[in-house]
Amino acid sequence: MPLACSRCELQRVINLETARKLGTAAGGLVGSLKGAYASLYSHSLSLNPSASFPISRVAAAVMAASTGGIAGAAAGHRMVQHLFPPGEGTPWLCLSCGHAFRVLD
Repeated sequence: MPLACSRCELQRVINLETARKLGTAAGGLVGSLKGAYASLYSHSLSLNPSASFPISRVAAAVMAASTGGIAGAAAGHRMVQHLFPPGEGTPWLCLSCGHAFRVLD
């Protein structure tokens, strides 16, 4: 039987540990894609004619993707972390009323 909210008694709850992991992974993925895209498709003028060759920009795209991924993962973690209620036990969030509570196992 699924867990019910302690305030509204509905069974529409999500485990906040799982939401934090998903937020971190999604933030890392989005940050990586944004960093790589911005690095590869920037319209900066270069005086070096060989700079238009895409292989020379791959290293910059990899660096931008890794730093963007780290920043995105940190942002995704912080977005979910503020929902955690204080105390011990497994954190849950009711999707109906927004009540955050913990259940001791």
